[in-house]
Amino acid sequence: MERHEIFDEMWGTDGNLRLPYQKYHSWFSEEDTKKLRSKNREAEELFRLTGITFNVYGRAEAEERLIPFDIIPRIISGSEWQRLTRGIEQRVTAINAFLHDIYHKQEIVKAGRIPKEMISKNEAFLPQMIGVQPPGGVYTHIVGIDLVRTGPGEFFVLEDNARTPSGVSYMLENRETMLQMFPELFSQNRVQPVQTYPTNLLRSLAASAPSCAEDQPTVAVLTPGIYNSAYFEHAFLADQMGVELVESHDLRVVDGRVAMRTTHGYKPIDVLYRRVDDDFLDPLNFNPESQLGVPGIMDVYRAGGITIANAPGTGIADDKAIYSYMPEIVEFYTGAKPLLQNVQTWRCSEPDALAYVLDHLDEVVVKEVHGSGGYGMLIGPTSSKKELAAFRKKLNANPGNYIAQPTLSLSTVPIFAKSGLSPRHVDLRPFVLVSPDGIKVTPGGLTRVALKQGSLVVNSSQGGGTKDTWVLED
Repeated sequence: MERHEIFDEMWGTDGNLRLPYQKYHSWFSEEDTKKLRSKNREAEELFRLTGITFNVYGRAEAEERLIPFDIIPRIISGSEWQRLTRGIEQRVTAINAFLHDIYHKQEIVKAGRIPKEMISKNEAFLPQMIGVQPPGGVYTHIVGIDLVRTGPGEFFVLEDNARTPSGVSYMLENRETMLQMFPELFSQNRVQPVQTYPTNLLRSLAASAPSCAEDQPTVAVLTPGIYNSAYFEHAFLADQMGVELVESHDLRVVDGRVAMRTTHGYKPIDVLYRRVDDDFLDPLNFNPESQLGVPGIMDVYRAGGITIANAPGTGIADDKAIYSYMPEIVEFYTGAKPLLQNVQTWRCSEPDALAYVLDHLDEVVVKEVHGSGGYGMLIGPTSSKKELAAFRKKLNANPGNYIAQPTLSLSTVPIFAKSGLSPRHVDLRPFVLVSPDGIKVTPGGLTRVALKQGSLVVNSSQGGGTKDTWVLED
């Protein structure tokens, strides 16, 4: 799995232009560099005017930033995408079955495929969900599967996002910007559309409504409010779907239903797409200090009076220690070997694995099991002796909080740098919609790019940017 040569998605490993990029490269070669630089600045201005920003936490003051956008698209062939789609569908099916199982019969534990304490002692496991049957049997209505590429046909899943995956608004705005600035490219290259995502999301959520819903289910988006780092996305998606964006003070339980305040009084909600974490969802059932949730919503949910998307308790599938069991999980619930491979993972809770990781700390990537956004992680090869020593102490003090993985040679895609085209490492988050009607994978996703030369950290919170992702028709 560890590769020394780096696969460039435009030029391959042998320096020959790859087929998906041929039409684009012909166009680019004939373009005026000055004109493209001007377009790059225009794209930045568009993002600024639209208000596409995110908050950076963990500093003296939370600061609002623009996510850098690069105008060179990442291009994936139709046949490559078909293979990826099959693997993603298989994985998402298994995640949904796993969530149903651990909150019901726990057959996977009884079969000895996952240790019991992995579930019972997991802080993301919600005892309040035991025995609860979500409407339509769907736990993960929206999933983001983070993929990395190491070679022509080598894709690996880096992590699963089954709780509240974010970033889809950037995927949509990136495409909108490219369509506006380079319309001719879309007539020359047969790029599959992503703009139908909001319509598909609304359709998928409505299909997951509880049995008490009317023919036209009422859908709403619950946001923690304007200070949340992804508030732009919450407002954007509500607007694109044509549904209400609500905060906790807009909602209350009325006659056994969750209802939102309107000019005509309170109106029942059938499906709530929540962007609020489990702990803050219901102060009567979880954190009593929460001002962001709805008192009693879990009681309505357990009684079948509302669909919450994603279901409470899905965060256990995001856990990076559970991730290490995904090959077993996929095989247990689908009866087939995983089509998409995991990255090799050492669970630091296991003494032998911990010993290996401590011996090879300068070679591996170490992550917190519940971490996200690139925080609290160590990239061994780029860390100083002081940073390695400090992390060694953390590992010894609380090994169960960490997993480790080899440092992969992530593929590169060119960015439009001052010097011209210059390779940078990327990952990919495709977005998946799940309803009782089936699974739909949007053809594209969010490509995150490490803008610093040589850097492997693509997170926007750590200085990464984004690109438009093209999936071509075959």
